Amino acid sequence: MKQVRERVDYLIKTLDYHSRKYYVEDSPEISDYEYDMLFRELEELEAKYPMYRFENSPTRRVGGVALDKFEKVKHDVPMGSLTDVFSFDELEAFCDKNDGISYSVEPKIDGLSVSLVYDGGLFVRGATRGDGLVGENVTQNLKTIKSIPLSIDYKGHLEVRGEVFMPREAFEKINETRGEKEKFANPRNAAAGSLRQLDSRITAQRMLDIFIFNIQACDEIFEKHSESLDFLRELGFKVLPHTIVSSDVKEIEEHILRIGEMRDTLSFDIDGAVIKADILSNRVELGEVGGRPKWAVAYKYPPEEKETKLLDIAIQVGRTGVLTPNAVLDPVKIAGSTVSRATLHNINYIHDKDIRIGDTVVIHKAGDIIPEVDRVVLDKREGNAVVYEMPTVCPSCGEPVFKEESEADCRCTNAECPAQLLRTLEHFASKGAMNIDGMGPQIIELFYKNSMLNSIADIYRLRKEDISSLERMGEKSADNLLISIENSKKAGLARLLYALGIRQVGEVAAASLAKKFKNIDAFFSVTHEELTAIDDIGDISARYIIDFFSHEKTKEIITDLKTFGVSMDYEAEELVGDIFEGLTFVLTGKLPTMSRDEAGALIEKYGGKVSSSVSKKTDYVLAGDDAGSKLTKAQSLGIKIIDEEQLKSMIGI
Repeated sequence: MKQVRERVDYLIKTLDYHSRKYYVEDSPEISDYEYDMLFRELEELEAKYPMYRFENSPTRRVGGVALDKFEKVKHDVPMGSLTDVFSFDELEAFCDKNDGISYSVEPKIDGLSVSLVYDGGLFVRGATRGDGLVGENVTQNLKTIKSIPLSIDYKGHLEVRGEVFMPREAFEKINETRGEKEKFANPRNAAAGSLRQLDSRITAQRMLDIFIFNIQACDEIFEKHSESLDFLRELGFKVLPHTIVSSDVKEIEEHILRIGEMRDTLSFDIDGAVIKADILSNRVELGEVGGRPKWAVAYKYPPEEKETKLLDIAIQVGRTGVLTPNAVLDPVKIAGSTVSRATLHNINYIHDKDIRIGDTVVIHKAGDIIPEVDRVVLDKREGNAVVYEMPTVCPSCGEPVFKEESEADCRCTNAECPAQLLRTLEHFASKGAMNIDGMGPQIIELFYKNSMLNSIADIYRLRKEDISSLERMGEKSADNLLISIENSKKAGLARLLYALGIRQVGEVAAASLAKKFKNIDAFFSVTHEELTAIDDIGDISARYIIDFFSHEKTKEIITDLKTFGVSMDYEAEELVGDIFEGLTFVLTGKLPTMSRDEAGALIEKYGGKVSSSVSKKTDYVLAGDDAGSKLTKAQSLGIKIIDEEQLKSMIGI
């Protein structure tokens, strides 16, 4: 047995060494095959002698049993955030306040901040930043990241902070395997979603990586931040590259520009540079204000832009009949992904910016997510560039297109338009609407092409024998889909109103309407005054609702849905508390673990109200990633802004 233990120890040490050479130092010494053979031998020994399967074994990285939820972790050292600056004038003002201080200048990785805790040389806990004070225990998921050492040659207490990210190459490979609607928007979102998987085996497949950029706590004492980074490198951590230390503002600015010029060539995304005091005693002297250190700032780069060729303009017909022009581009990499299409919004946008087919255009990603044509490079315009006009007939059905003088949008006038029907079906089945799992765009199109779906009511006419006979659809798939369809009948009035796709009726407005009128039949006789008396319904929305329920087609659809047992009534969720009574919340951006619909339902369960627009009556704005104009307006009005963790903390969950 002694020989077995010695062999296990040797294999762990050898595999750790070669992992570090490969994943941290990028200088492998053995082939993948040789590594795999050593790994397999260790697996076999651990299976035969389970008493020798230690916590620091590389086999622990493959993932284990799925969790029900993540436990909360209170950070021993708060994980604060930095003040952003957007110009060198702002940066110089910051440096002038702290004249003579040396700064470490580092790339700002666009990922997810985490803390790693080591005791007795072993990795014992890893947690997300959360709200800076309380995060979530994601230790098992972090163990799947091969650049995180499971054991280190340091027996004291050590807590480090790092940024988990998804390398661009990994991001592209993963997106290649996902459907068009399931693709991750950018590497940061992909990394955040992957690290928060309840099943660590899924995280293990996502090829995440990490850079360590700070020591939070340590039994060792350091004079300088740069010295502490050298200490971490020696222990085998993957430490931030491309860093300098300088007290010269011009040198700092030059390095920030150099980092910015690297953005295209790096294998990971960055969104800025961090400038922080290098001498640690300076940090103590300067302190912090409002939870943000006075000894550091983050310089944020403007959105990444790229030039490319506009090859054509293609029209997409939406579920409300709107014809949206999209730029067909010569593919170009930007903000971590390859872009071949970008929105052009409407014909007014095209004319205002004088965008022509054949032009060289500049594109960026709005909020680092939605590709958008920003402007034309007029110096590169060629003589054959074509002025674009919207079609007079719908490209999907050939029926006339209509445009009101007061609107920028062109619309197909045919209610039976196939493109509208497909988008309507997709929306009806989507997660925020009737939540029919397994009925995505590709399946809907398959059913449509086989004449099985010609209205939303046809979803409830689908039969097992018809579904299972189709390509890619077996009996098990048919059974699962039919169960999901049956479950959707209990979705309730609020979800149904949203699912019907009434113009300007989103999830929040649908919930308000359902709560007020209780049953679908009330909408066939509702008045304009009754509708506009609801906070979330304005004059135009009221007209759209009345118009929708005045059509014979709507009456037919509702009658059919009733026949199939779809719930038409509002069932108020029982309150579990009243801590939010009298408070109004507005939700914006993408939340880490919940949809906005789920967060809104949670707020209402505790007596709060959810509104779709920010006003002086708003008490809180719940903001997630990529929050837009609602967040800006809330900040201008001085409204309290919270994140998902703070919301949960207020409730006590």
